[in-house]
Formats: sequence, structure tokens, C-alpha cells
Amino acid sequence: MKLPAILLSLSLALPLSAALLDSPQAGGLQLKSISSISFGKDGLLLVADPSSQSVIAIETGDAGPKGKPGAVADIAATIAGGLGTTAENITIKDMAVNPASGRVYLAVQRRPDNASLILTVDAAGKVAPLETGKLAWAAVTLPGGTASKVTNITDVAFDGDRVFATGTCNEEFASRIFTIPVPVKHGSTAGVISAETYHVAHKKWETKAPIQSFIPYHAKDAEYIVGAFACTPVAKFRVDDIESGAKVKGVSMVELGSGNRPLDLFDYTDKNGKEWVVVHTQRFHPNLFGPSKFWGARVSIDYINGAETKTNEKATWRDVKAKTGPEGIEIVEALFGAVHVDKLDNESAVVLREAEGKLSLAVIALP
Repeated sequence: MKLPAILLSLSLALPLSAALLDSPQAGGLQLKSISSISFGKDGLLLVADPSSQSVIAIETGDAGPKGKPGAVADIAATIAGGLGTTAENITIKDMAVNPASGRVYLAVQRRPDNASLILTVDAAGKVAPLETGKLAWAAVTLPGGTASKVTNITDVAFDGDRVFATGTCNEEFASRIFTIPVPVKHGSTAGVISAETYHVAHKKWETKAPIQSFIPYHAKDAEYIVGAFACTPVAKFRVDDIESGAKVKGVSMVELGSGNRPLDLFDYTDKNGKEWVVVHTQRFHPNLFGPSKFWGARVSIDYINGAETKTNEKATWRDVKAKTGPEGIEIVEALFGAVHVDKLDNESAVVLREAEGKLSLAVIALP
């Protein structure tokens, strides 16, 4: 059954924030591809477009009030019905929760035309396309190298006065961190930092493996990116006062286990005031525990702020055959089967969960 709501465009007419965009474009936005989406403040949507090697900032005007998204039992079928196709022709590339409104945004690819679309889910569980025709936006190009282009953009995130993105190019130092000043200036070029990381499970320093998912993090007057890699070290990169063109060595703080690919990462503070980093992953080796290859763990922030003597080759390892331990690393049961997850608030998250060949959207409680 088709839901009429998906045929309605999202109409949000709040004033634009002059502090977030510089020289914005008025409408006419065409997305060639989408690899990742996330939110800044005041409903600013960040879109990573690998085909155009750019990050696009969109003023959605979706600034609240905040609510919780409604559940959707078979969201791929719901989307497909509104787009005139079938569920098997729909791929949900990424999901982001707008912290200002609680509305869920979905990056969707439709086959066979490979159209890239952004859809929303509101408090009633209604799905609708984001109408970008009248929204202001600005695009920033991500530089490759002297003889290469950006080959992938893995993640993007807002950090107050800067936007960060991560990805790769075809060079020896392929792993890249991109920096974009706020306000985001249309037509500008991002700064770039080359990243090197010690892969704990591989027992060597690597320059080609990209940061798959990350968060900006501030501690002791220093600014970091905390990111996760395949196999799965969680590392931090100090990025304050780093000039474009520089190289930075990451510090691997904890190893969650070989054979896993990070999908999403966020931090939150529990009801006892303890801060955690949640790493949501997909296991690509045979599953050693739990009911699904999709799973997640929360890592105490104490590991991220840990002593420098317990890093890199001496970083703490998690036993991939165990559901608990070491202390401060815990499996999040509610993330089994989750294909995408994003934080709603310090008490809950939104998941797209795979079960019996279908994807459902729901809100889960954080431990």
C-alpha cells in the first residue's frame, strides 16, 4: 500500500542562518551521489557527494521543536511505493537524525536510474522527500593530490567553526581528513590533512586505510577526531592548529577486533553521567557471537583519554569471542541487526534494523 505522505514535499520555511553559509545558492541543487549525511546546528544538513568530490551544506530550515520519529515497519517498501518502484530497487546509503527536530533523514539510491535522493521520517512515521528546490546550499570541493582525485568520502561531521570529512585518494598517504571553515563558502576548496594510523590487529602503521566513521572530540583544550577503521582500531587524531597539507599520526587507543568494518560512531552520556563512544560495525568474518553480523559496542571515554603508554601496539584488545570485557567495553544488545544507527539524545538512538529481508525503523533505548 502506498502512503500519500511520501508524495508530499517537506515544506519548511524558517529563515536562513547567515552564520552557516557564505555565498549560498538558491535552489537548483542536483545530487550526483551520496555516501554519508550528518547534521550541524539549526538544521544544517551535510551531504558527502563522492561523484562531485564535494561536501554540500543545505539549510533545511528544520530547526524544531524536537520530537521522536515514528516507527516504520517496512521502510524500503514504503519508500519504493512512493517512488514508483519496488523495495529491491531501493538502497538506503545512510541515515542521520536532526538533533534540532528529531526528524530522521535518509540518503537513498534508486535503481535502475541511480537517482540520489534525501527523504525524511517525521514523528508520525510518515515518509516524505526533502524538496531542495527552494533551499539554500553551498558546495565545497575536496582536493585530491598532485596527480589524483578523491576516490571516496566515508564520513562528514560538524564541529562548530569547522566541518570535517574523511576519505581517500590514490596516493601513498591515501587516508585523508578534510577541513572546511564555517560559514561554508560555496565554490571554495577544503583544506586537507594526510593521516597515518597504527592498525593494532595488523601490527603496522598504515597510510591507505580510511577513517570509516568519526566524531569531533574536545579534551583538555585540544581538538581531536576520534575515528574507527576496518579491523577495528579506534584512534584519535589531534587536529587543532594543523595546517592544510600537513601529515598527522593517529593514536590507536583500543582494538575492538579483527574482521569488523565500522559503520557508525557517536558519543553520549548515560544517566550516571558517564560518557561513552558507541561504535556500530558489520562483521565480515564468520560471526563469533550474537544473532547478527551487524552489532555494536560502547567504549568508555576513559580509553580515549587514556595514558599514552597504553596505545598503538599496547592498545587494549577486546576478545572477539566474548560479549563482555575488558572493563569499560560492552556489547550494546539493541544494535544487533542494525544496518544504520544515529543518536537521538542521551537516552535513545534511531536504528534501521534488518530482519527477515526487511528494514524497519525504530527508536531504541541506550544502556
